[in-house]
Amino acid sequence: MTRSAAVSDGRTRAADGNGNANEFTFWREHTNINLSPVAAPSVLGLWGFAVSTFMVAANIAGWYGNDTTTPLVLAPMAFAFGGIAQFLAGMWSYRARDALATGIHGAWGSFWIAYGIYHLLVALGIVPGTATSPVAATAFGFWFIGLAAITWIGAFAAMAENLAVSLVLLTLAAGSTLLAIGLIGGFGGVEIAAGWTLVASAGVAFYTGSAMVLEATYKRVVLPMGKRGPEPNAPGAKPKEMIQFQAGEPGVKAGQ
Repeated sequence: MTRSAAVSDGRTRAADGNGNANEFTFWREHTNINLSPVAAPSVLGLWGFAVSTFMVAANIAGWYGNDTTTPLVLAPMAFAFGGIAQFLAGMWSYRARDALATGIHGAWGSFWIAYGIYHLLVALGIVPGTATSPVAATAFGFWFIGLAAITWIGAFAAMAENLAVSLVLLTLAAGSTLLAIGLIGGFGGVEIAAGWTLVASAGVAFYTGSAMVLEATYKRVVLPMGKRGPEPNAPGAKPKEMIQFQAGEPGVKAGQ
């Protein structure tokens, strides 16, 4: 059958009284899908988050450094790796059609960019730092109210797909909530607890990002992540290469 005949036949079938069902079948049979696979953007996003959060949270927890000089030294790395790299991971997550990764990496990448800019302004003497100004500490604490709200929702959403990602977000949301309370209320002990909680989040994020990259390179599960659905989780198992049919798009796979 020629292309014109096929189109004509498709129009006839679409109008033969069965309506959308036949039209849908026709287009599925006559549509070519060219896939453009991408590496999992969350590998970069999780590692950027893990490194930046560990550096800053360990300082907040009192493991090293002080409240004035140390944050200024950490800010450039947090800006570049936690901010720019993670924000780009969020944007690349659009191509992977991963709404959760897009929202979380975009939000926290933006935070780390703002964190770097803020501490640059502190270093230049343009704005006061949180260690010397209670007003600045309160304002900085309000950053974490919105971030905590977004992250709690993300943690709940991740439970449907990946338990390791959900644990990253649960500890991150808890740490953000504690940090908001500590900064706004001036509770030093709560800030320290927030630092420890965020260090835990950084550790889980490093584990999850490492599990993703090891699975991609070894073509089998090395570190289980508690994936939900048909994907295998046992170490040594090979991931299933599924062709999904979502929203009438044959051959298009959503997610990472």
